[in-house]
Amino acid sequence: MTVPAEDATFVDDDGRPRRTGGVWTTSAHIITAVIGSGVLSLAWAVAQLGWIAGPITMLCFALVTYCTSTLLSYCYRSGDPVLGTRSYSYMDAVGSSLGKFHHKLCGCVQQFNLFGSAVGYTIASGVNMLAIRQTNCVHRSGGVSSGACSTNASPYIIAFGVAQLILSQIKNFGQLWWLSSVAAAMSFTYSFIGLGLEIAKFASTGRIKGTITGVSIGPTVTPVQKVWRVFQALGNIAFAYSYNMILIEIQDTVKSPPSELETMKVANRFSVAVTTLFYMLCGCFGYAAFGDSSPGNLLTSTGLKPYWLLDIANVAVVLHLLGAYQVYSQPLFAFVEEKAAKWFPDSRFVNKETKIRLPGSSNFNMFRLVWRTVFVVVSTVISVLVPFFNDVVGLLGAIGFWPLTVYFPVEMYIAERKLARWSRTWVLLKLLSFGCFVVTLVAAAGSVAGIIDDLKASKGS
Repeated sequence: MTVPAEDATFVDDDGRPRRTGGVWTTSAHIITAVIGSGVLSLAWAVAQLGWIAGPITMLCFALVTYCTSTLLSYCYRSGDPVLGTRSYSYMDAVGSSLGKFHHKLCGCVQQFNLFGSAVGYTIASGVNMLAIRQTNCVHRSGGVSSGACSTNASPYIIAFGVAQLILSQIKNFGQLWWLSSVAAAMSFTYSFIGLGLEIAKFASTGRIKGTITGVSIGPTVTPVQKVWRVFQALGNIAFAYSYNMILIEIQDTVKSPPSELETMKVANRFSVAVTTLFYMLCGCFGYAAFGDSSPGNLLTSTGLKPYWLLDIANVAVVLHLLGAYQVYSQPLFAFVEEKAAKWFPDSRFVNKETKIRLPGSSNFNMFRLVWRTVFVVVSTVISVLVPFFNDVVGLLGAIGFWPLTVYFPVEMYIAERKLARWSRTWVLLKLLSFGCFVVTLVAAAGSVAGIIDDLKASKGS
């Protein structure tokens, strides 16, 4: 791209419009991306691990996330972290550093993770809509046990799916800005309301609940279940911290000088510190308030008051997930549609755009309608069949943690820095990757075991 001399000051070295991001805007992007529905299961995760292992585990995940995000920041420019060629996406960076095979492998992992996120968000929305009904039922009955108020979350999951059938026809990210803005605002709304309700619950009792070892083994929790739940808690915490898959896209908004790398180092450090502090408060205050009975989804507990504020938080969750579903699904939509257009360039079904205006979309495309409808229907059906929020969150966190947060950043950094095999840094990074791989395996196993147990319990009831 040739840029006229008078316009040279408005473009970067790659010919694209000059980037304007700094430490504060970059930190805001990261914090907005990280703090989301994962915060709702942190009290439950701490309850499984106990007062010592719970906070230490969160600190360990924070440290690993900070280290690997910094390694990944070195790989935004290939060849040289200051003057090298830019990458515009996580997959581009993987391909530039590790080659085509890893590029395709990363794509498979990312696309699977995006689909899993759509399922997780659908489940969460249904559970939180059900919670609104339950809290109001309990409130009307004078605060008695919610057993008589419990209903099936399936109708609410289906209702969310119907809404996504409409929203999924929004063509691309460019037409999603308003939904993303609302979703980000709602994320902070329910996160801070949840923390406030936890603090109020704790203050009302004035007693710190919980134990050093977490949920006790007894009539309701067998030794085997205790082990699986500890493993699952690792996946829940991993899910709450994951943001590396969008780090390159965030770094691509940073201006230079100073170099994008220096800005990202500061932004990563600040963002992980702020997020960890917030997560510590949410997880620990929740455990202190509820003890062994900490809910898998904080805002579904009828033990939090006032009810009207709890309802506002649950509405905010649903509004956030309406947008988050699209933010995570649109890249997968675009990927499949681009591949289809490439494979079937002469197909009118795939490529023809008809001038029929739909809400949020300027054109109508038959393939887009069919493919996105099938995607939403499948994700909704899976959510109805497996409506277990913290089990699915744990599984998603486990699946995405090692490959996207650890493995690819470590391998890319080794390749970019040309680290000698068996050098001290090489060995330390390999040990970090192997250790996190083990964590991913046990977290995935714990989440799958949790899903199986919950499916048995639901069939038995």
